[in-house]
Amino acid sequence: MDHDSKPSASASAAGEDRDHGSMPGMDHGGMGDGLADAKDGYELTSTTTALPAGEKAAYRFRITGPDGKPVTRFAVDQTKRMHFYAIRSDLTGFQHLHPAMGDDGTWTADLAALKPGKWRMYASFIPDDGPGKGEDLVLSRTVTAPGDARRTPLPAAATSADADGYTVTVKGDLTAGTTHPMTVGVSKGGKPVTDLQPYLDTYAHLTAFHEGDQAFAHLHPRTEVKGDRGGPDLAFRAMLPKSGNWRLFLQFRTGGTLHTAALTLRVG
Repeated sequence: MDHDSKPSASASAAGEDRDHGSMPGMDHGGMGDGLADAKDGYELTSTTTALPAGEKAAYRFRITGPDGKPVTRFAVDQTKRMHFYAIRSDLTGFQHLHPAMGDDGTWTADLAALKPGKWRMYASFIPDDGPGKGEDLVLSRTVTAPGDARRTPLPAAATSADADGYTVTVKGDLTAGTTHPMTVGVSKGGKPVTDLQPYLDTYAHLTAFHEGDQAFAHLHPRTEVKGDRGGPDLAFRAMLPKSGNWRLFLQFRTGGTLHTAALTLRVG
């Protein structure tokens, strides 16, 4: 299983399957805000409502279809059949995983240690058969990690953030509910970075969560992938459905190492 997480820290890049799904530049705008556990007859089911704090834990779940049976056929989207995310209610602790599915349709997401508090678990997928074939879906459920759940204040809105010696800068004036161009630049030591490597068939993976309700948004760069020479600027078409603060997590890879930068973006 791939563990693609940890803002402002590195993780070793794992091997990836060939992507037969969406292409860079798709904003997945039809998937909704990800806050429901069911949509269009598909449901994220799990018996887990609590996970231990401070230690690794497995979250098991199924996706059931309109017929009530577990779905076992999923389209490959950005080299993976399932993208799984976990984030705490204060938008800390971001994790992006690619879980494994058993023959009975049960997925297992091996989570890094959770801090005490309320967490939301998101499953992002595309059914490969049935009435929802080809539909982008994001469903979620909540779990609790017991203990002293001290809330971390959301960092102030900013246009740049640092991760592992890299600086990520975001440019673009965004308005809620409309699509706008947005550029993300990557530099190191004040110099443009031009050796970004493909990650999930793009040069960067961008996920956003809304302050307050944890609404979900998923964006990909429109920049065409051409070998290991990506950067320094990546073009996006960004659509964030709600005004307010969004916490952005940008994942990119250099030298075989995955980096995650996090910043707060204010949307009018």
